[in-house]
Amino acid sequence: MNKTFIAIAALLAAAGASAQSSTSSVTLFGVADVSVAHLKSDTNSVTGLSSGGVSSSRLGFRGVEDLGGGLKAGFWLEGGIAVDNGGSGFKFDRRSTVSLMGGFGEVRLGRDKTPAYLNIETFDPFGDVGVGGVNGANLIGSASVAVGTPEGSGHKRVSNSINYILPKLGGFYGQLQYGFGEKADGIANDRLGSSAAVRLGYQSGPLNVAAAYGTTRGGTDAKGVDYKAWNIGAAYNFGMVKPMAQFATERGNNQRVDMYLIGATVPLGAGELRAAYSQISTKHVNEADTQRFAIGYGYNLSKRTQLYAAIAHIKNDDNAKRGFAVSSSSLVSPTMAAGDSATGYEFGVRHSF
Repeated sequence: MNKTFIAIAALLAAAGASAQSSTSSVTLFGVADVSVAHLKSDTNSVTGLSSGGVSSSRLGFRGVEDLGGGLKAGFWLEGGIAVDNGGSGFKFDRRSTVSLMGGFGEVRLGRDKTPAYLNIETFDPFGDVGVGGVNGANLIGSASVAVGTPEGSGHKRVSNSINYILPKLGGFYGQLQYGFGEKADGIANDRLGSSAAVRLGYQSGPLNVAAAYGTTRGGTDAKGVDYKAWNIGAAYNFGMVKPMAQFATERGNNQRVDMYLIGATVPLGAGELRAAYSQISTKHVNEADTQRFAIGYGYNLSKRTQLYAAIAHIKNDDNAKRGFAVSSSSLVSPTMAAGDSATGYEFGVRHSF
């Protein structure tokens, strides 16, 4: 696997070197982010390295070719990497798309983020990563809970998708997405594993506001279950402070989970202060809400390198046991019993290239 990947990287790098011209380009890019993290619940604790405290660690290749007449072709191949332990393999699981772009916008085919999840990370001061991240995807549950769905009730990414991204329209932006479940027509629930989503927003000057809706088909071959997710978020940059807020909800299979977040980023010295308060409310179970408060700071050593620290506290109601979802291939979250509280902190460095 490693030899194959090295060969691919060498070929793409060579292609990039030979294709740099006025009509085409290929770029190697990535993020290496690793932190020392300590996570403690009322039951136990764990300490170690985590890969991705401010930005998920990744490696990718992207390119674009000018086809003339205002038309361009592009590709984007991006995979997650584990800086803490090197990982056990590499695949382009974060994004793998090919596109046609022009005055009409962009048609994008492949695996990509869902429009609904883009709001979750955009309007979270921590970008939904690290100990401070709101953990706003799959509020009802992963594929083991939302049975039949490709990656959960409100997943971050979808495979086998067709996307249409609007061109710039005076501050308005948007995206339509359909993901194929690729099931045979002969079964009763032939839309099993499919998904559809839309996002519309407006960004002008300091204001950014967007709403999104997505539905994913789960269940069994014989009977379908629709999981529906929608959210809305807003931010306004005053210069000295950028407050933001969002509301998200997921519903399906007689379950409902809501999420509220308010937060802000503040330029401070050579870096940025981040803070957020969130609450996840499980509506189909009594006394099952979770509250989280997080604060952190990132100090920029350069445009590409940042030192950072963050601390977060989680308080669960008697019937809730939500914990941290750190980005790591080896550091697991501590065991959470119902009603447990938890505290986590991390110190790390992020370098982008």
